[in-house]
Formats: sequence, C-alpha cells, structure tokens
Amino acid sequence: MRGLTMLDFLKRAVTWWNGQTLGTQLFTARNGERVGEDAQGNIFYRNADDTKRWVIFNGEAEASRVEAEWHGWLHHTWDEPPTDTPLVHKEWEKPHLPNLTGSTAAYAPAGSIRRAEPEERRDYEAWSPE
Repeated sequence: MRGLTMLDFLKRAVTWWNGQTLGTQLFTARNGERVGEDAQGNIFYRNADDTKRWVIFNGEAEASRVEAEWHGWLHHTWDEPPTDTPLVHKEWEKPHLPNLTGSTAAYAPAGSIRRAEPEERRDYEAWSPE
C-alpha cells in the first residue's frame, strides 16, 4: 500500500465503489490468481479451483465498464479467459462503452431540456382551458 494516504486508507476500509475494500484486497492477496487485465486497467482474478472469479476495478466500480469478453468469463459463460482464447468480433460490432446514464455525458435527444440549446418542438401543442 505504497503512497496510500490516510484518507485513501479510510475510503478503502469503509467503501467499495472506489476500487477494492481492505477485505477484498486481503482475500485477493491470499486466494487470488491474476488472470488478466482489460484495456481500462481492470484486473481479473480467480481462486485456485476456479469456483470464484472477480474483478478489481481501476477507478470507480461500475459493472458496465467490464467488456463483453471479460463479462462472459466472469459469469462462467465460457471457461477460458480472453487472454487465452480471445473473443472473435464481427466487423459490425462497436467498441465497448460504459453506461453513461446519470452523468453529464449521457445521451440527450433533440428537444431535451438538458441540451444547451433545445430544439423547438413542432409536434406538441400545450393544452389550454377554454
């Protein structure tokens, strides 16, 4: 835990969303076998008999940051990790993107009040009592 400040230590002790907790770090150190790392720096582990698989996130713990190859391996959809047997991608597949819902980068359709300049809606007429 080189370079770990007191605040970082406290965050690790009581939170799970900023990486790994102290419990996970100890479990990983004692039982974890490193399997690989994805493009985002998330590190994937398994125990000796391969009954448990887990990920240590590089930064915020957000499940949508796990790429399809690793997601399938984590959930025992396939036995071999992507480091041993890479997933074959189709030419029409888009690269993985995390879920941006709730962030400032989330999709805002035309007419959304979250846009800097929302488009004027022509398909809606406000009701007014007569």
